[in-house]
Amino acid sequence: MKKRRLEFLGASWLFWVGAIGVYAVVQVLFSTNVITDYMKTVIQLGCVMAIVSLGLNLIYGFNGQFSLGQWGFYAIGAYASADITYRYAAKVSIPLDLGFATFDAGKIAIFLVAIAFGALLAGVIAYLFGLPVLKMGGDYFGIATLGFTIVVKVLADNTDTILPFPEMKGARGMVGIPRLTTWFWSFFLLVLCIIILRNILHSSTGRAIVSVRENEIAAKAMGIDTVKYKTLSFVIGGIYAGLAGGIYAHLYAFLHPSLFHFIKSFDPMIIVVFGGLGSITGTVVAAFAWALSLEGLRIILPSGAEAWRYIIYPVALLLIMLLRPQGLLGGIEWGFLKPIEWPRRKFDTGAPKVETAGQEAV
Repeated sequence: MKKRRLEFLGASWLFWVGAIGVYAVVQVLFSTNVITDYMKTVIQLGCVMAIVSLGLNLIYGFNGQFSLGQWGFYAIGAYASADITYRYAAKVSIPLDLGFATFDAGKIAIFLVAIAFGALLAGVIAYLFGLPVLKMGGDYFGIATLGFTIVVKVLADNTDTILPFPEMKGARGMVGIPRLTTWFWSFFLLVLCIIILRNILHSSTGRAIVSVRENEIAAKAMGIDTVKYKTLSFVIGGIYAGLAGGIYAHLYAFLHPSLFHFIKSFDPMIIVVFGGLGSITGTVVAAFAWALSLEGLRIILPSGAEAWRYIIYPVALLLIMLLRPQGLLGGIEWGFLKPIEWPRRKFDTGAPKVETAGQEAV
């Protein structure tokens, strides 16, 4: 009898030990100033990009729907959550002193409610937008989602005129957002998103999602509601993007419509393709590589040559795509993210075994 592994939220104890270990090591490096505040922000940006890219990987890598609308949902989550904390964070304060840590429970509660609301709002809009658009396929769907991102950016430019949100200040940029994102919340929410996505993909729902990518016609022939699973993937991906946007808004405490230009929508696409389509591990690794390479080159390059990072980075990306077109990790997963290998069952047909030369029938 196979021993049952000790698990929590579907993840083995070894995964949790590793995750806690990574968090503790990085936190110690932050506390001892080995890692500067600037690089701390870059690492948290890596967490944000990993979350938004995991959502896109579900839509594109696992479900096969080419989407450029992820950045639009990212903007929706950012502005929606920022507006809530802008209005209410200063009015709620419940300071707690545990001896080893001091924090404001009221502001943390408002922050969690805000990013949850931003994620859910992005999911609802993804559902409403996906109902008519998901009937289109291929390039048409990609163009439609790109148009959605452009519309969101235009609305962000005019939040103080077209929309009744003067505090967002339109094209001038939204200021006064409380800086509530910490390393703990960035890392914890990333781990939670990884586990949720892994559990979805290892379920019957996940297998139905992947079947649409492999062969939509065959999936329909097997009785799978392909529109349902396309919509589900699109909504979950939108929720991930909205959550990432909320984390980002409270990391930099400033939002400007130029941050959500449609050109930026290619960033998560580059991360997904670079890491490997259909690879959770590859997406996470590529997200941190993306953040650290762009911002790390800013530090490494001599003063006045920082703009060269926009040449070095795409050239390096081009070389990787030429040398390893399947992406950094391809379909490889690490640890508990590996696909479950179901044991093959042996069936006894009851037919007599045929005696061959040199052998006796059993």
